[in-house]
Amino acid sequence: MTKVAVFGAGSWGTAFATVLAQAGNQVSVWGRRESLCEVINSRHENPDYLPGLRLPDAITATHDPAAAADGAEAIVLAVTSQSLRENLSDWAALMPPAAPLVSLMKGVELGTTKRMSEVIAELTGAGPERIAAVSGPNLAREIAEGQPAAAVIACVDEGTAHRLQKLCHSPTFRPYTNTDVIGVELGGATKNVIALAVGMAVGLGFGDNARASLITRGLAETARLGAVLGADEHTFSGLAGLGDLVATCSSPLSRNRTFGEKLGQGMSVAEIAGATRQVAEGVKSCSSISELAHHHDVEMPIAEHVTKVVAGEMTPKDMLVSLISRSAKSERWG
Repeated sequence: MTKVAVFGAGSWGTAFATVLAQAGNQVSVWGRRESLCEVINSRHENPDYLPGLRLPDAITATHDPAAAADGAEAIVLAVTSQSLRENLSDWAALMPPAAPLVSLMKGVELGTTKRMSEVIAELTGAGPERIAAVSGPNLAREIAEGQPAAAVIACVDEGTAHRLQKLCHSPTFRPYTNTDVIGVELGGATKNVIALAVGMAVGLGFGDNARASLITRGLAETARLGAVLGADEHTFSGLAGLGDLVATCSSPLSRNRTFGEKLGQGMSVAEIAGATRQVAEGVKSCSSISELAHHHDVEMPIAEHVTKVVAGEMTPKDMLVSLISRSAKSERWG
């Protein structure tokens, strides 16, 4: 059996470990808390993030990053995007020199506005042929339950992408390959911000028209930024673009959609964050995505308005009124 290491025992890291195990691999999961690792090993369950679901026997957990990485033929990184730099600084020397490094993270780094693949390259020295990103309509709970799902594995090297495709093609998980790492990562990061806006509309009591409008215009914003950064426009009509956006904006299982809904209902960012262990990546990435857009002179009004709401500079209701009252333009403007 091929050994694959997954660094991160949260909901998505654990769900993807389940996919890898179901595809016939031996999976070693690194967890930040030793107590959680012990529970995963003894009960074959992750009660903190995926309670009630039995994990495959091929999954083991460890708090020791060296033990997790030892002998692994692929490394999967599934920590929160804003903690990647700190963690990978400690782990870089442990990574097997030829193993592909796979990002499950969907965010843009605060301060540097770097995508996760760029952070990985900077800290490990790995070339682009070893760095991949996975994205798509992948709600962790559904995947861990064995419900059908598809995703995109992006790497500039098609051979690496196909190798990783084989590693995670399970009876219920269908991965496609793509060479557009930029587009796949941008789609995954910006959809979280758009989901916050959609959630706010839901929390305010607005209906399907408002939600569909935000989803569609959010996709347009993503594509505008992607075009400037060199992404393939077709990526945004695929699984890592429209597919991920629709799932994240439509499902109550989505952390970002749920976070936005609570904002729309009147709760503060601090109140919502303090009531859950789960991380809504869009809350952090909205400002870095807006900064990235400003740097490249790309207009992203939804992302900018969400950033203001998260910063406490605007209410959700004012955000939606402001978006509607913007000057009228051609749909293809920008």
